[in-house]
Amino acid sequence: MAKAGGGDCSLGVKLGVTFVTDKSRLTGVERYFDDNDIIVSKTNLKGRITYANDVFLQVAGYTEKEILDQPHSLIRHPDMPRCVFKLLWDTIQGGHEIFAYVLNRCKNGDHYWVYAHVTPSCDASGEIVGYHSNRRVPDRCIIEEAIIPLYKDLKAAEDGESNRKQGLVASSGAVANLLQEKNVQYDEFVATL
Repeated sequence: MAKAGGGDCSLGVKLGVTFVTDKSRLTGVERYFDDNDIIVSKTNLKGRITYANDVFLQVAGYTEKEILDQPHSLIRHPDMPRCVFKLLWDTIQGGHEIFAYVLNRCKNGDHYWVYAHVTPSCDASGEIVGYHSNRRVPDRCIIEEAIIPLYKDLKAAEDGESNRKQGLVASSGAVANLLQEKNVQYDEFVATL
């Protein structure tokens, strides 16, 4: 696939040297998709995939049969801070949309970055019945200059604690502190990177 997402950045930060935690399942190879492509998936309330478009299947390396009714966390990359997913789930379960930069893992252990827009799906009475996610190619400079360093710090905060629960508290606190320092809400922070 063609490399896309905004060209070269001055920092040129590479993922895969010290950022990888589950080396037995990761290749360190980044996959790309076209700027005009949109990865689409839908899940039920429990996060199990009910729909995946062809772009999702191609990039992630799964067949429709393999992915349907599987937890969306199947593509979670181990270097993705859990606090970002907690924020995402808390937001959409509360009935709101969210934008987030996400590092995903492919079936073969490759990885790919996305800029995700996740929304609750509601029935005619307004009840949330599932979730819908559109993912686009992220701006490469934002990924390299802002997101990779931030996520590396958040992951270190999580891994530096004695258990997963305390790690999540530590990284969530780091996000809250960052937003307070910048005097912005999460959505504004992401939109202004």
